[in-house]
Amino acid sequence: MLSGNMMVFWPYAWGLTFAARATGLGFNDFASFMLIGFVGACLSHRNLPGTGCVWNDIVDRKFDQQVERTKRRPVASGSVSVGGAVIFLLVHIVSLLSMIWTANPLPWNIGIVTIFPLAGIYPFCKRFIPYPQAWLGVAINTGSTMAWALVTGEIPKSAIILAAGAWMWTMWYDTIYASQDKQDDVKAGVKSSAVSFAAKIKAYLFFFGSSLMAALVSCGILNNQSILFYVISVVGGALHLAWQLYTIDVDSPKSCWKAFRANAFVFGGIVEAGLFLDYLTKGNILAY
Repeated sequence: MLSGNMMVFWPYAWGLTFAARATGLGFNDFASFMLIGFVGACLSHRNLPGTGCVWNDIVDRKFDQQVERTKRRPVASGSVSVGGAVIFLLVHIVSLLSMIWTANPLPWNIGIVTIFPLAGIYPFCKRFIPYPQAWLGVAINTGSTMAWALVTGEIPKSAIILAAGAWMWTMWYDTIYASQDKQDDVKAGVKSSAVSFAAKIKAYLFFFGSSLMAALVSCGILNNQSILFYVISVVGGALHLAWQLYTIDVDSPKSCWKAFRANAFVFGGIVEAGLFLDYLTKGNILAY
């Protein structure tokens, strides 16, 4: 159930761990920020009943009724009323805002922009934009810059590059995710990158994956990461993406779902493992 939430969490975790190593952030503060980010990810997005999930279910209920995989979602199936879903949505929004209420102005502003215009507009993109995943990639990856803002009050160049890399990752995994519903989406008139890329999906995936890894390398150089980061996060992550690309059948919903979950629970963790070990081995972090 946590797969979509982990997609929100990992860019935040990567950004936080980059920032923690660069600034020498103490472990207790690091762990506290990490927990806040994980709870925020669970409240904000897809698979747990978070803000993004509820809003998407409300806006897309008529589309969801026409797609086999989504027709049993609560609002689409009628098991939850639109009014009830709106109340549930408001509770989640208030919870998210309370988590950043005491933050400095920069992460607060990032949070406001993320919750309202960015996440709010996304469901409507499926009606008008051939690549709605492009908008999703902006909305879902603001955590990478928010983490730096929480720790330093600034957004350095490496944070912007990381956000760009995370955008490429979203294009990678959400094109895979959308490939589960290609036939139903065409019938329902839903736009997606999977439908738009058609037979060239794997070629586009190669571009997105390569660009993501290039962004990670650039961030590593700018932040003076050690060999641990390059061996585990970069080489390990690249090998895992290559495995996904080689084994996935984009015409098989089962294969697409397996690859999507691998991004959530394997790739994101590989990148974070290298970052975290690099953070731990720089100085006497555990003393703080």
